[in-house]
Amino acid sequence: MEVIRSFFYKIKTMFQFIGTQISTFFSFIFYKIFSLIAGKTKADAFLDSYNRKRQALSDWWDSKFDKESAYYRSISIIWKTVVYGFLGACFYIFCVETNFLWLMGSMPSVEDLQNPKVNQSSEIYTADGVLIGKFYTENRTPVTAEMISPNLVKALIATEDIRFYKHSGIDYKAMASVAIGIVSGATDRGGGSTITQQLAKKLFKTRRSGARGLLGSVPVLSTIIYKTKEWLTAIKLERNFTKQEILTMYFNTVDYGSNTYGINTAAKSYFSKSPDSLNIQEAAVLVGLQKATTTYNPIRNPKRSLERRNVVIGQMQKYGYITAKQADSISALPIELKTKFETPYDGNANYFKNAVVDFVKKWGDENGYDLYTDGLKIYTTIDSHMQEHAEEAMTEKMKQLQRVFEDHWGKQNPWVDENGKEIPDFLTNVIKRTSRYRTLAAKFPSNPDSVLHYLNKKDTMMVYDWKNSSEMKKYWSSMDSLDYYKRILRAGMMAMDPHTGQIRAWVGGLDYNFFKYDAVKQGKRQPGSTFKPFVYTTAIDDSSFNMSPCDQIVDKPFMKKYIEDGEEKEWKPRNATGTFSYANMTLRRALAQSINSVTAELTDQVGPANVARYAKKMGITTPLKGLPSIGLGPFDVSLYDMVAAYSVFVNNGTYTEPILVNKIEDSNGKVIEEFLPEHRQAISPESAFLMVQMLKGGVEEPGGTSGSIRWRYDVTKNGNEIGGKTGTTSNNSDGWFMCVTRDLVVGAWVGGDDRSIHFRTTNLGEGAKTALPIVGRFLEKIYRDKAVGIEPGPFPKPNFKVTKEYNCPTQWAPAESDSLDVDSDSTGVKIDEDDLIGPPPIPLDTARRR
Repeated sequence: MEVIRSFFYKIKTMFQFIGTQISTFFSFIFYKIFSLIAGKTKADAFLDSYNRKRQALSDWWDSKFDKESAYYRSISIIWKTVVYGFLGACFYIFCVETNFLWLMGSMPSVEDLQNPKVNQSSEIYTADGVLIGKFYTENRTPVTAEMISPNLVKALIATEDIRFYKHSGIDYKAMASVAIGIVSGATDRGGGSTITQQLAKKLFKTRRSGARGLLGSVPVLSTIIYKTKEWLTAIKLERNFTKQEILTMYFNTVDYGSNTYGINTAAKSYFSKSPDSLNIQEAAVLVGLQKATTTYNPIRNPKRSLERRNVVIGQMQKYGYITAKQADSISALPIELKTKFETPYDGNANYFKNAVVDFVKKWGDENGYDLYTDGLKIYTTIDSHMQEHAEEAMTEKMKQLQRVFEDHWGKQNPWVDENGKEIPDFLTNVIKRTSRYRTLAAKFPSNPDSVLHYLNKKDTMMVYDWKNSSEMKKYWSSMDSLDYYKRILRAGMMAMDPHTGQIRAWVGGLDYNFFKYDAVKQGKRQPGSTFKPFVYTTAIDDSSFNMSPCDQIVDKPFMKKYIEDGEEKEWKPRNATGTFSYANMTLRRALAQSINSVTAELTDQVGPANVARYAKKMGITTPLKGLPSIGLGPFDVSLYDMVAAYSVFVNNGTYTEPILVNKIEDSNGKVIEEFLPEHRQAISPESAFLMVQMLKGGVEEPGGTSGSIRWRYDVTKNGNEIGGKTGTTSNNSDGWFMCVTRDLVVGAWVGGDDRSIHFRTTNLGEGAKTALPIVGRFLEKIYRDKAVGIEPGPFPKPNFKVTKEYNCPTQWAPAESDSLDVDSDSTGVKIDEDDLIGPPPIPLDTARRR
């Protein structure tokens, strides 16, 4: 007995010492802080006054109570325990609330409590209101209370907090029950955490590392602090919100596994339903899932999920929400899932969505919004019908073209040099630029044989099936896969309203799941003859030359000597036919037939630097050099820039910046910002009108390179007028077609992933045979679809006097030149290999440009 008494005496002494030291420490801290605020004199006076009053209180106590009494010690202990316990509890709560000395970690602010924020998915819509994508860190779209099924509420309350409507955030009876269970060893008394406490933990993440404080890593003590935070936050939530609002926030906050957050996403993901349509058994599955999102996941662990669902149903029957008969019949039912999990790249317009994401992320950085958490509603410019038609046109025509390409090459490899010879070790060199190769090379730095072994090791993989525009399973190696993909032609198409700048359709490739590289804006290739209109625009618009479409230039050989990078060079372009007519040719006819010699002569007359200047004014953003060959398109440009530049012709000479987004709303539907395009006058309205007449020549003139769009596709009915320009680059590596109508400007590009992959003949590989069909099919579709709202018709007549002649007299045209458009010169060619993610620029001394 004496040993026990001695032990407790030592414990008491130790606590008294610790208490004294803590009291002395805090008194010292308080004194120092008070001295800094009020000055040392006032601090000393206050301390002296405090000591006198404390002594007076002690004297009063001694005068009223007999310390020699038998009960004095017991009463004193009880009194001090109550007083100090109360003060200690108050001080503890104060420390938790204020994160005193950074010991406890942060608590939710008043603003946080009044306007609790959960991470919400941002949604991307088309201009006509069709949802095309969500972007998120947590896939969550909150719903209102009316959208939550009563079955969910009943299942949750029966399982998690049957006294939910009777407590004010903390259920003391449930806590007492848990305590009794711990003491008695009973494990069926449930937990003491209320729905409100769980909401506090999920909503404000009170246990996250940033909210821990200095004591947050101390075992046991950290748990007490976490629980205290949750209790205090739960009480505040109950004061600020109704019970119904708390339940709604809870359902919108909960994690349901498989990257589904909130009841709206969970109901759609697991059962393809809205949350107000869930029946009892479905509600029980989702409520049961909250206990452990992996253990009770109906997809990963269907057996355990069924058992947990039936536990929830049993709780509902226990508390009278359903009858015993209902519980028995429902418990016998299997779980019937109808899964539909969302990803950001569900649906179409995936290349466009990527461009929108880049735009909104930049805008968000400048304006304090986060695309992935703020629940923004982004209304884009594309039309859902046009986008669908664009993707269908791309799929249809590229499937046909790929079949032609496969037949054309047969069993031969399509990667060849300028002389048509197969490039040795092509795949071996290309694969060295892949991430797969770099990973293996880092793993086996001194063992290239191991790298080669794993590159040729076969495994099951899903690859793009161009024949069916889907995916197919193959047992291939990395080398097999590369061999297959390098043989597939790539393409891009963009349609834009030239007056508003709104991008109406954007197809960056065949299938975003397999080809991430965007051929609209990210990709840049030589435009060939589609660059020629900038030469003719310079000649017509620049007052120094003041030419008209009917002015004539002789089609004859052209030679130009020039200096590039200190080296003297000579340029002799050739026509597509390999011959010259030596006849006078109007500018309109020369552009329509894409005569290289006339373009070269005209470039020389107006000056290559002026051509580059006009191209820049009209929207070309990539670097250009004033070389004699600039008119034949030797510099890489993007399809995005080309469509914007051609829009100047249809928009009375005004450049309109392409826009992807019309407006952005916050999560409450309030418009945050509306976007209007930049406008600037690039050329005169008369010059723009004349250039439209010039581009019409490509479709209407005998031998016009764009003529096939008129007789192959049903796009010129009802007096519809179209202008166009084809382009084909060296060795048929790139095929282009730029088309202008009164309401749309459409551009398309087709080519291999590497420039060394192409058709061997211009008859198959020119832009009129590769890119033009995509645009033609697209226009057919949108003119037939009344929902698009675009009617065919002529270009508007000018509201000003046209001072230059443009109705030029008919001229002779070679019979076999229809749709033939080849740009070439006479120097040698050097083929550089392209990276898998996109081609590098081809050297400026590249030979034949078409």
